[in-house]
Amino acid sequence: MAETEKITINMSVVDLGKIDLLVEQGHYSSRSDLIRTAIREKLADYEETVKKEITSRSIGVGIFGLTKRDLEELRKKGVQKDISVVGMTIIMDDVSPELAAETIKSLRVYGVLRASKAVKEALKDKIK
Repeated sequence: MAETEKITINMSVVDLGKIDLLVEQGHYSSRSDLIRTAIREKLADYEETVKKEITSRSIGVGIFGLTKRDLEELRKKGVQKDISVVGMTIIMDDVSPELAAETIKSLRVYGVLRASKAVKEALKDKIK
């Protein structure tokens, strides 16, 4: 199963009651099931738009990991990298804040960024 993240949403009590009614009638197994289904259906409506944006911006899709070794290779080449990902970017714990700041030119994550607090702080001006 794909990596998941827990989110919190606010909604009216009437909408929540409607969801509970549909769950009680057996249309969905839970509130979460209905909400996930509704989100997937709405995302499907915009699938072509999302694909065009990903292609035009050269955005990676999925789970993208950056290791100390990856960034040291960039440092050896004297290169800074612009990183754009739809999904998740993980900057591994072995990456120092200094190495990250030296090798990552910009970072944009549509989804989830996992990195140490120190690395996030070192990149705060580069995260869009």
